[in-house]
Amino acid sequence: MMNSPPNANYTETQTAPELSLFLPVLNEEDNLRPMHAKIQEALQSLGTTAEIIYVDDGSTDESLTILREIAAADSRVRVISLRRNYGQTAAMSAGIDAAKGAILIPMDADLQNDPRDIARLLGKLNEGYDVVSGWRKNRKDKLIMRKIPSQIANRIISWIGGVPLHDYGCSLKAYRRDVIQDVKLYGEMHRFIPIYASWAGARVTEIPVDHHARTMGESKYGISRTIKVVFDLMTIKFMASYQTKPIYVFGSFGLIAFLLSIFAGLWAFLLKFGYGVSFILTPLPVIAIVLLAISMQFFLMGLLAEMLVRTYHESQDKAIYTIREKIGFEDE
Repeated sequence: MMNSPPNANYTETQTAPELSLFLPVLNEEDNLRPMHAKIQEALQSLGTTAEIIYVDDGSTDESLTILREIAAADSRVRVISLRRNYGQTAAMSAGIDAAKGAILIPMDADLQNDPRDIARLLGKLNEGYDVVSGWRKNRKDKLIMRKIPSQIANRIISWIGGVPLHDYGCSLKAYRRDVIQDVKLYGEMHRFIPIYASWAGARVTEIPVDHHARTMGESKYGISRTIKVVFDLMTIKFMASYQTKPIYVFGSFGLIAFLLSIFAGLWAFLLKFGYGVSFILTPLPVIAIVLLAISMQFFLMGLLAEMLVRTYHESQDKAIYTIREKIGFEDE
């Protein structure tokens, strides 16, 4: 392919770019200009048409002003400014929705990701993969506060999600459009996109990428995000196992509560008629009644969830499967 000029862009009547790069931005005024220069250099060496989307997630510094200047100087650049700080997942989702390219690549704007790794991600995609995830093998972060908790979290996520990756937290990834365009993100779930893609039948792999220590600005990550990830993991596990059959999980809890209720009731009767212990002297009758009520609630919630799942799929004529390819259907 021919090298694209530095300000190569597309219009509505032209072919969309081959590559969409999108970067969430939150108070990165010192990093934006050097980061964009590195991106320009990397894209120039690729010889592919590209767009660069910056999503300003409610920055309170001069980030948006700088992004306007960058957009004025480079016609490949588009800027999305969110009304307030919604979080990285929302900013990523805005970038995905706005992207026009056949290949989508998110990355951080803090200079810790290296744009030169884009070429290596694309090379791996060309081997037949649908998702290539970056792995910060030599991560330049604090050992106790960042690296060790991240390693533990990645192992748990891999176990629950069934996709063995070393580094879910690395923003630098490459996706083919067809495996990401229908993904809806909530909470802190942007890190789980490879899992969603894998569920849809995507071929997922990872490669080591460079990681640089932060030299300017402040990290936006803290312990509070770990708590959010834990809750999101619970959602991921539920969706992985019971998204289309919620009665299984609610029914299981209901059955357990029902059996415990029966056990407590029988024990109370045994104490009453076998040992002469009055019902009012033991909490077992109350426990039996409460557990019975809880079991009924679980069963009813499971049925309600089943109705909601069917309404969701049937009202939108939405299939519970995805098709990678059709063969022999050319006449339809």
